[in-house]
Amino acid sequence: MKLMTVTDSPLEQLAEAVTETRYGPVDITYDDRGNPDDPALLLIAGLGTQMIYWDEGFCETMVRRGFRVIRMDNRDCGRSTVLYEADVPHIVPMMLGVPSRVRYRLSDMARDSVNLLDHLEIDRAHVAGFSMGGMIAQTVAVEHPDRVLSLCSIMSRTGAFKDALPAPKQLAAMMRPVANDYDAYIERNLEMIPLLGSPAYPANPDRIIALADRAWERGIHRQGTARQLHAINVQPNREKALRRLRIPAVVLHGSADKLVPPRGGRATADAIPGARFRMFEGMGHDLPLELWPVFAAEIDANANRTV
Repeated sequence: MKLMTVTDSPLEQLAEAVTETRYGPVDITYDDRGNPDDPALLLIAGLGTQMIYWDEGFCETMVRRGFRVIRMDNRDCGRSTVLYEADVPHIVPMMLGVPSRVRYRLSDMARDSVNLLDHLEIDRAHVAGFSMGGMIAQTVAVEHPDRVLSLCSIMSRTGAFKDALPAPKQLAAMMRPVANDYDAYIERNLEMIPLLGSPAYPANPDRIIALADRAWERGIHRQGTARQLHAINVQPNREKALRRLRIPAVVLHGSADKLVPPRGGRATADAIPGARFRMFEGMGHDLPLELWPVFAAEIDANANRTV
């Protein structure tokens, strides 16, 4: 099987003033591909992770499966608005989830996603997210149920405190000083492979470097990542709200995930009525190329449950 690789994206577009905040308007950068008349699939990325980490090959696979595919940079990431006026949260409340001086919440990031759908004149969409993106996708489904056709939550969790802290090595890596120059940033990405990667699906260092290079060119905003992390850690436990969902849902997780423990995925699936749960042996907190075809099939099959 030929592996999907990093390629140039289609022309990026900017949805201006999607959301008004106390720090000014938020513009969302996105790309949009496929037949506009096909069902929309909105892909939401994780903490500090740009839309390009939803691989081009995967997006084209979903287009061939009959979806209009939209990727987006979350606020404070990539080429979307960086809320410089929001300042940086203090480390203790950020890590412990204390809402002191929280700049925004996952509900606000979910609203960005819904507002992008409004901008594109899309009434309802299939929504998929990984890691923090899974949390945002869940929040969209909970708070805007009339906009979601189906939900796919990948390597994510419900917001329960018991699932909040990663393993010690992963936590220590997250707390390390920021890489401020290009070479250090590339090196940091390579160092994270054994900490976050999938033992059963070793990452190709050349691909990691190519993705990191593109991300650096598009814009790395560590202060924005800190604000996103604070939003994650002050989130409420969504388990009760997820139990009220009445949409097709699939939850995908890796057995070797040390950043978001597998129990977080299990709890998500247990909370959503009728949700399908699939555990991938040897998958860590990344999206192995070898599993993209399986992920595509799972999202497609879940979406077809709405027909």
